[in-house]
Amino acid sequence: MKLSLQVKTVLKRMRWQGRRWQTALRWGPAYLNSVPAIVGNAMPKSGSHLIIQVLQGLTKIGPFINPGIPPLNRDEANAKLTDDEIVRNIRRMRSGDIAYAYLPAREPFVPLVTQSGKALVFVYRDPRDMIVSHVFYATQIHSGHGMHDYYTKILNSMEERIHAAIQGVDEGDAKLANIRQKYLSYLDWLKTPGVLCLRFEDLILNREQALNALLDYLEERGFKPRAAREEAVLALSEAIIPKKSGTFRKAQPGNWREYFTESNKVAFKAFANDILIELGYEKDADW
Repeated sequence: MKLSLQVKTVLKRMRWQGRRWQTALRWGPAYLNSVPAIVGNAMPKSGSHLIIQVLQGLTKIGPFINPGIPPLNRDEANAKLTDDEIVRNIRRMRSGDIAYAYLPAREPFVPLVTQSGKALVFVYRDPRDMIVSHVFYATQIHSGHGMHDYYTKILNSMEERIHAAIQGVDEGDAKLANIRQKYLSYLDWLKTPGVLCLRFEDLILNREQALNALLDYLEERGFKPRAAREEAVLALSEAIIPKKSGTFRKAQPGNWREYFTESNKVAFKAFANDILIELGYEKDADW
């Protein structure tokens, strides 16, 4: 890591400790020590920025801390970290700390984020909407994305880009796992005890119900809110400001219908229709 990034990391950790001190002063050390550290987890382009905004709203209603750090599996330059580095980041979290991540459901992460004193909220999204969001992000928002040149210089249409995201790419510097591989590495979170799984779509369309489920879960993990439930739900809801996210484009569930061609549908069904059914987005292949 470059010296400037190392300095930035040290300064952010100092700020983090300062925020912990302020939180203990405001709410009391005993209350702070009673609440879990919380990780908002998602696949890329599936609601990570939405869930971290929700979780940051907890700082308004209890002894929670927004450390202001990158995802647990990325550094200050947004480069991927090794498993050992991710483990150190998870172990660095203490009661009340809030973080987000893109963690697959495997060792060594599962036992670390589900142990006593931790809470994990996993957000998942319709894979078809995730694909569309990914393509727009890689082509129009993040020119440094590993798929940007391939999508913009090799492929010529949205249909081709969606096909590539479904089937995967392994050409030169362009590397992308197919949609089935991507989801299979995360699906076991749905079967992991002690994890709250929320649909991205419910956070948008059934928000009050989803936020109540989150508060119920945190109470089960040790949080004893002092605010009335209605006040707590309102605080979490008001924390959601999508346009404050640098990756925001369009958070409308079902947006894939505007872009998937019949050919895209056929390709997706061949690769991962069973995943749509498992996640509850379809009942069969008739869509």
